[in-house]
Amino acid sequence: MTVSLTSFITAADAALLLIDYQPQMLMGLRSDDPISVLNNAQILAKAAKLFGMPTVLTTITAESFAGPFAPEIARDVLPDIPIVDRTSINAWLDRGFVEAVAATGRRRLIIAGLWTGACATFNVLEAIARGHQAYFVSDACGDTSPQVHNRAVDRMMQAGAVPLTAQHFVYELQQDWARTETYQGVVDLLRPHSTFGQVQIPYGKWAIGNRAEGTSQSRQ
Repeated sequence: MTVSLTSFITAADAALLLIDYQPQMLMGLRSDDPISVLNNAQILAKAAKLFGMPTVLTTITAESFAGPFAPEIARDVLPDIPIVDRTSINAWLDRGFVEAVAATGRRRLIIAGLWTGACATFNVLEAIARGHQAYFVSDACGDTSPQVHNRAVDRMMQAGAVPLTAQHFVYELQQDWARTETYQGVVDLLRPHSTFGQVQIPYGKWAIGNRAEGTSQSRQ
């Protein structure tokens, strides 16, 4: 199925690829706060689970060098998804990864990984070469310096990949706050990971509650 780059992402036409969220890579981040990057990756995983988007998890040399996939995602959010471990920086060189992506049945791929210049860029470029529509989540990626991260982002965009942020991803899936079947789930997943969830939503509910109470009292 061909999907226009100008059409909105949906859980019915896209898959999420989360690549190498491992302690070795997180400890090397200098382009952003590692906790912020991990928070954004958790937003992606939780949103994909909430909306039923197929997701692929992969690690590189988990046993011998880089450590396990972040438990905040692999254990706490997506425990039923097998993790594809590999040795290649370009995950597409690994048969298990290629088979896992093919099993999603999706041509539109949302890709996030550590580091931006390797785990994200290599796999975005390869996805495009294989005929996929590739999106990358820039605030769920990081690298050893801002320069390395920024140049990797430039290269992916020049190749035709579309940049996203984690919250943009969630809003694009939700589309309408009147979608009650996912509204509370979106609020709950954003609450621990963003100022929108921690400050803006509680304030909005407080303000609406006070206004409603004031209107009720004025009618008495």
